[in-house]
Amino acid sequence: MTVVDSGPTAQRAPGLSSDPVPPGAKVRILETADRLFYSEGIRTVGIDRLISESAVTKATFYKHYGSKDRLIIEYITGRHLKVIDRYNRLAAKARTPHDLIPLLVTGILADIDKPGFRGCPFLNAASEFPDPRHPVREVVSMHRDWTTDVITAILRSIGHPMPGDGADDIVLARDGALSGGYAGDPISSSAAFKRTVARVTSDARA
Repeated sequence: MTVVDSGPTAQRAPGLSSDPVPPGAKVRILETADRLFYSEGIRTVGIDRLISESAVTKATFYKHYGSKDRLIIEYITGRHLKVIDRYNRLAAKARTPHDLIPLLVTGILADIDKPGFRGCPFLNAASEFPDPRHPVREVVSMHRDWTTDVITAILRSIGHPMPGDGADDIVLARDGALSGGYAGDPISSSAAFKRTVARVTSDARA
């Protein structure tokens, strides 16, 4: 697994001056990339567009990220960290593991209903980078492994006889709900996802 270095880089494009960096420029660039990469696709958004919509200079962009590839890794890693943070907040609300599952399902269904929803950012990124050895795909794989491990642990804690298999079923159903919710009928996709989760959790013994 490639270790993703999230610290700033001093790399610059050749011939660029070291102009003063506007406050918050690094964050602004990443927020712009997050919005554009998700809504329009990673490969379709060029550096000039990112620079323009972030309201930074080219020198500032390269000071912080060095290349578009570095920014892409920051984007997809940031999405993963946001999911972890969201999970931790939901877990803090849940009194028992049984309470956590409905909270996770509700959160996924809420994502599908949001304006501008464009499917799963990790599946979208994987479709744009077909080489499984690419660093983007490594982050996607890390995220999916983390998701499966979390759900496996929840199912184990509620007494599911085959928590690993149950987690696989739920993750694949979630993939289908996110993809179908964007490309097809969000209502039927969400309903199918809820049915799968209900079936899997009905096997729990605790």
